[in-house]
Amino acid sequence: MTKLYDIPVNRIDGAASSLANHKGDVLLVVNVASKCGLTPQYDALEKLHEKYSGKGFAVLGFPANNFGAQEPGSNAEISEFCTTNFGVQFPMFEKISVKGEDQHPLYAELVAEQPKAVQNDPSQLRATLDKHGLGPQNDTDVMWNFEKFLVGRNGTAIARFAPDITPDDPRLSAAIEAELAKG
Repeated sequence: MTKLYDIPVNRIDGAASSLANHKGDVLLVVNVASKCGLTPQYDALEKLHEKYSGKGFAVLGFPANNFGAQEPGSNAEISEFCTTNFGVQFPMFEKISVKGEDQHPLYAELVAEQPKAVQNDPSQLRATLDKHGLGPQNDTDVMWNFEKFLVGRNGTAIARFAPDITPDDPRLSAAIEAELAKG
């Protein structure tokens, strides 16, 4: 097993878990938020989950309040919001920190394995964040809500996508399909 599988996490209902529960699956790990301009990505994430879940794929949502306090709710409130507004059925986990001194070990490992994200060129999101002094402190930091890490069947992060790479972006779909094809 890889380091990612060994890191303990809690499901949004508080139950202990780990990525080892998804061993052998292709995973899309996403830091999510309920009050962000990118929050509508929940809908596309759910569609992606539905499209590929029967093929050994899962989206895993990790709420985080690191960016503009855009995920202020409790885990119960977050769960209710996602179910009511977007019909989210993919696994959701407890709110964690994805950067800084209190960065969760899962995100420390994801960033270590994939320090650079695929992003649009030019990235309007990055330019806007930088303009307002909200950009990442360094290039390896998670940029904003809805950054996506693709984890291969072997349990290692194989790609990283910036927040403005939407779940229906052909680059993300191609990466998922290529990994699923490896069986």
